Amino acid sequence: MDESFIPYARQSIDDDDIAAVAEALRSDWLTQGPRVAAFEEAVAKRAGAKHGIAVATGTAALHAACRAAGVGPGDEVITAPVTFAASGNGALYLGASVRFADIRPDTYCLDPGKLEAAITPRTKAIIPVDQTGQPCDMDEINAIARKHGVKVIEDAAHALGATYKGRPVGGLADMTVFSFHAVKHVTTGEGGMIVTDDDALAAVMRQFRTHGITNDAARMTLADQAADTDTPATAGRNAATPAAWYYEMQDLGFNYRITDIQCALGLSQLAKLDRFVERRREIARRYTEAFAASPVLVVPHQEADRESAWHLYMLRLGLEGMTKTRRQVFDELRAKGIGVHVHYIPLHLQPYYRDRFGTKRGDFPQAEAYYDSALTVPLFPALTDDECGRVIAAVLETVA
Repeated sequence: MDESFIPYARQSIDDDDIAAVAEALRSDWLTQGPRVAAFEEAVAKRAGAKHGIAVATGTAALHAACRAAGVGPGDEVITAPVTFAASGNGALYLGASVRFADIRPDTYCLDPGKLEAAITPRTKAIIPVDQTGQPCDMDEINAIARKHGVKVIEDAAHALGATYKGRPVGGLADMTVFSFHAVKHVTTGEGGMIVTDDDALAAVMRQFRTHGITNDAARMTLADQAADTDTPATAGRNAATPAAWYYEMQDLGFNYRITDIQCALGLSQLAKLDRFVERRREIARRYTEAFAASPVLVVPHQEADRESAWHLYMLRLGLEGMTKTRRQVFDELRAKGIGVHVHYIPLHLQPYYRDRFGTKRGDFPQAEAYYDSALTVPLFPALTDDECGRVIAAVLETVA
């Protein structure tokens, strides 16, 4: 990549991270070892939750959470249309259908006012998405979910380190999903985690990530197979407890395990989370101060009772007052070395969803209006003050 090109996001890896990974590589455990449990405990503690279940990706985390919620064939899951494909796909993997509720026009998060109309007797779970890192209206969403007896799975892939009414994201829903992809607040390369206070949900997800297998004696269902078969010579001599080799596949699970190598990186990264989030907030404040005065730019709205973790900074272009199209602005900024992007193409407009569910343009006007004018500008902790100034100058020059 051209050194003068500023990407929309980039990981921040230092010598401490490299040393942590090297230590894991020299240890006795590359996978299924002590660093996985340590990372789970550390993230759960930071999120204010009882359990952490680490998995291979954020998508795997959504899949596991939907499975724990009891999602299956014939069920429906509701999410926002402005999100990455994984928010809906976790339900599809289990044979369920996806329904959408439109977004708020200011926060771009699921609108609780549109949620209840999307609920049917088949609804099993709601997946609100903390867009850009700002928490959704969780009190309102939880109240609607309780009224209808459905689970809430908060997609907080953007929101590790965010707070809602003084509470950390992670203890606001039945289950909360984090992503540790390379450009997220904390990275394990690829990786994800579900946090929850519910013992039963946690047990289901731990088993689901490991082929549906358990070696927990308390969960065994075929105790007669747990020891050697009695013969006349050994009758009465077999122990009542399962043999150390014995395990049971009780469900059709997946190999969604994360490695100790990845969790070593995650633990090192997690120690820097406060610094990473504060730098993201500094950059976001600078962008807002610079862009708010432009007559053709709409800066992100932030609710006073929550603090965003600022995974992304999304501008909206006032195209009715401009002579350029969004594509022209995008291409010109890329040519100037500014790695702008667009997050996200509404999920209901993706070909698979159109073909399977008959969704189309016009179904969710707020999501579509957002998408038609959205532009993501670079935001990551290692962005320097000079690079931030370059982004601001280039955007203002291009939209003038």
